[in-house]
Amino acid sequence: MGSEAPFQLPVVDFSQLNKQNPDNLIIWESAKTKALAALEEYGCFEATFDQISPNLQNTVFDELGRLFDLPLDIKQKNTSDREFHGYIGQIPFMPLYESMGIDAPYILEKVQKFTDLMWPDQGNTKFSNSIHTYSKKLWELDGMVKKMVFEGLNLTKYLKEHLEATNYHLKVMKYRAAEASESTMGLDSHADTSILTILHQNGVQGLELRTKDGDWITVNVSPNSFVVMAGESFNALSNGRLHAPFHRVVMNANKTRLSVGLFSMPRIGMIVKPPKEMVDEEHPLLFKPFDYGEFMDYFCMAGVKKDTYGLKTYCGLPV
Repeated sequence: MGSEAPFQLPVVDFSQLNKQNPDNLIIWESAKTKALAALEEYGCFEATFDQISPNLQNTVFDELGRLFDLPLDIKQKNTSDREFHGYIGQIPFMPLYESMGIDAPYILEKVQKFTDLMWPDQGNTKFSNSIHTYSKKLWELDGMVKKMVFEGLNLTKYLKEHLEATNYHLKVMKYRAAEASESTMGLDSHADTSILTILHQNGVQGLELRTKDGDWITVNVSPNSFVVMAGESFNALSNGRLHAPFHRVVMNANKTRLSVGLFSMPRIGMIVKPPKEMVDEEHPLLFKPFDYGEFMDYFCMAGVKKDTYGLKTYCGLPV
């Protein structure tokens, strides 16, 4: 169960960081310190980011409502050769959940291709333009967070190489309200396998987080804010410095919850391992070097037990 009182994650303000400001360095250093501390302790934080206006947010969620209202046979055209990247729905053990995905959504042509698939006759310029603009801003936020982490861990010289070896995927999600006879579990407990995830919701709460002590807490996310969360791959890249939290969605609300997640992942074919500076006597190597694509093949075929880190099972080293 979630905690009785909603939990407030540390809040990091990114709103001033893209603007000309003589105090920008001071603001940057303060935000960087807070973000890194939150990722180490909780594995996530709440980001305020005024580059995505409330008007754009409302437009995106309005368009997502129309997207999920499309006939099932249309939504099922969102296919992918990668697991979890296409349409997901109609699953007996997750009846409240539906999702679709767009690769590299900061590229307009990628979003337009998805849009033409969903609205083949008349198109939907409003959908493609709003999703593209929104995704591009999330991508910029992702870059700022990673710059903070790499600076904070004294790994700046590796940042450019890391970003070039990263892929991005936008997942849009719908959780319908549970009926009286149904479980309220919208999405079961898991840790993201990604590097970093940026989550946004339409004002309907539901996200719960498991602390390092094993307690489940209800995360109260402020309107117009974003949850930035480290995944298992970032835990491996930092050799355990960043925490990858277990989280879930519980649908106690009686209305539909829409959410969006921008996931950054290691590019398939690239070997993932922490920089040598992350490994020492105090911090022994935690994972064998791995290919993310091969790990995901294992993850999908073998299945990972609830509340178990897939990467630790796949290539974790004894400590």
